Amino acid sequence: MRSKKLYHGAAWYPELWEQGVLEQDIAYMLAAGINVVRIGEFAWSTLEPTEGKIDLSFFVTVIGRLYENGIETIMCTPTATPPIWLSHGHPERMYVNERGETMGHGSRQHACTNNAYFRKRSSIITEHIARAVGSLPGLIGWQLDNEFKAHVSECMCLSCLGLWHRWLEKQYGDIEQLNDAWGTQIWSERYSTFEEIPQPGPVPFLHNSSLKTMYQLFSMEMVADFAKEQADMIRTYSKAPITHNSSIAFHVDNEQLFDGLDFASYDTYASASHFPAYMINCDLWRNVKRGKPFWIMETSPSFSGSLESYAVPHPSGYVRAEAVAAFALGAGGFCYWLWRQQRAGCEQLHGSVLSAWGKPTIGYHNVLEVTKAKNELEPILLASEPMQAEVAMSYSDRSKAFFKTEPMRKLNFRGLMTDYYSRLLHMGIHRDLLLEGARLGGYKLLLTPYMPYVSADYLQRALAFVKNGGIWIAGPLTGGRTEQHTIPTDATLGKLEHEAGVETVHTYPMDDTGAMGQAFGCTAPLGMWSALFEPREVTAKAVGSVAEGITPGFSFLTEREYGRGKLVMLGSMPQGENGDAMLMKLIDHYCMGAGVTLRSDVTPGTIVAPRRGDGLTFWIVINMNGAGGSVTLPVRGTDAVSNMYLPPGRLEIGRYEYRAIQFEGTL
Repeated sequence: MRSKKLYHGAAWYPELWEQGVLEQDIAYMLAAGINVVRIGEFAWSTLEPTEGKIDLSFFVTVIGRLYENGIETIMCTPTATPPIWLSHGHPERMYVNERGETMGHGSRQHACTNNAYFRKRSSIITEHIARAVGSLPGLIGWQLDNEFKAHVSECMCLSCLGLWHRWLEKQYGDIEQLNDAWGTQIWSERYSTFEEIPQPGPVPFLHNSSLKTMYQLFSMEMVADFAKEQADMIRTYSKAPITHNSSIAFHVDNEQLFDGLDFASYDTYASASHFPAYMINCDLWRNVKRGKPFWIMETSPSFSGSLESYAVPHPSGYVRAEAVAAFALGAGGFCYWLWRQQRAGCEQLHGSVLSAWGKPTIGYHNVLEVTKAKNELEPILLASEPMQAEVAMSYSDRSKAFFKTEPMRKLNFRGLMTDYYSRLLHMGIHRDLLLEGARLGGYKLLLTPYMPYVSADYLQRALAFVKNGGIWIAGPLTGGRTEQHTIPTDATLGKLEHEAGVETVHTYPMDDTGAMGQAFGCTAPLGMWSALFEPREVTAKAVGSVAEGITPGFSFLTEREYGRGKLVMLGSMPQGENGDAMLMKLIDHYCMGAGVTLRSDVTPGTIVAPRRGDGLTFWIVINMNGAGGSVTLPVRGTDAVSNMYLPPGRLEIGRYEYRAIQFEGTL
């Protein structure tokens, strides 16, 4: 599906300003090239100042005025900030954290989204909004709420407790099934009824792993249910597509959440100094609703900030590089938070496009640069589509829940995944990040790091991928936990170990043990919680072995021929600079073995976004690290903007520069 235009937008809060300011804002938007705004997300008290007194006329007028000026609208439901009449005197409606503290009114996400009265009033306000604006010209989409579970995680209120018990009964059916699955005889945790099972609130030491992980999964399912309830209500009155501005940092299961939504969008405030944290989002969210453009719903035009902190402003040219990379990798919209600086509240220090007094900020020039680049590339991007990668890396919010329960030495799932992903980026490998349930057709190499529980469904699909000729690299820290977050008793890594044709003979933390691994001509320290193998099948063999430390001679890296492909087990993580070199040689070795060709010869910090359309191949090349770089053109190309001939060989790319290169046919 191809878009008819690219959107360049910002979050706007017209309810905070008088009419003259709104007209000034619209004039500046037109001058800056803004063609879409997002409104309404925090406006519940404006729409319903007292309970039952709902008036949408202001926003109907605003949407109409925007449309008259060629600016379209994403309308939001305001349920992240319920008004004082809902919360005052009603602590039972409020969010309770894991320490048992009940939130007060103010800020946002202070109410529990599972509270029955909150859900009733949310449904009522959503219905009124959908009725009033759902069919207005200029309304092109909906955003539900704002950043589900960004500032809070699992709620511990009484409403959630009752739902938790019903959820458990539905999951397990019989209390003894739960006791057996969780191993509750440990520490006298055995339960007689579902109603006895606590929430993972304050305790002297640590909760049972099953209790804590299952409560996270319960909470994630409840968030998805809330989103579905709002989406169903909106669809009664509007045909515009629905999304939510999520993130891989929030306490949600994005696979569940977006299953019932129409297109993917997310917020990101990654710093310019760590551009892989920005890029990983583009490569993941492009695949959340495959075939549909994703949106960056929020990023800063200059820097983020609040009363307690502020970030370093982006270097000149970086925001343009962000936007070009996003559009080239499949984004349909690139939007800022926020348009006009807020004069009050807790985010007064946050970067904006206009100041509170209506003058351009340091971010305004960045917006103009993005507009120029968007206009220049739009004909090329609308006539082509991002190419599916040949290398896929699985991302799982369920795995994130497992790591939250069991962080070991303060391991952070998002950081682990970004660090692993950055190797692919620096090697010039075009890559797709896939949610756990995504299809694997068309890929040649599958990477599954940091997935403690490998479900039967995932294992079946991954093995089918291997049998058909793919190469699957599993690990590190993949397998080793059951669905209930317990240790398998049939084999260390469960069925995955059996299919790999190995026996895991040792598992222990290798950090600081002097363990050195040897593979692909490299020697590097090994670390993290590790698994060491001995091949048990004739089709399995050792590829990397431990040379020093307390368990020399065992394998930390094995491969098994499996059907027409290979199943590779990485049981320990190479560390340091030598570890980086070893891991990249490992990836390169299996890329060549799998026949991966969709990669480019670029210097680290410069990326290539490959696209295809109308018998042509396009490379959108962008320098993301601000140091400049180069790319090797394999054949003669043409600059798609200037129409200048480009010979094969090295092409220099300047600081945050981008180039659109056109090749005849398929490379």
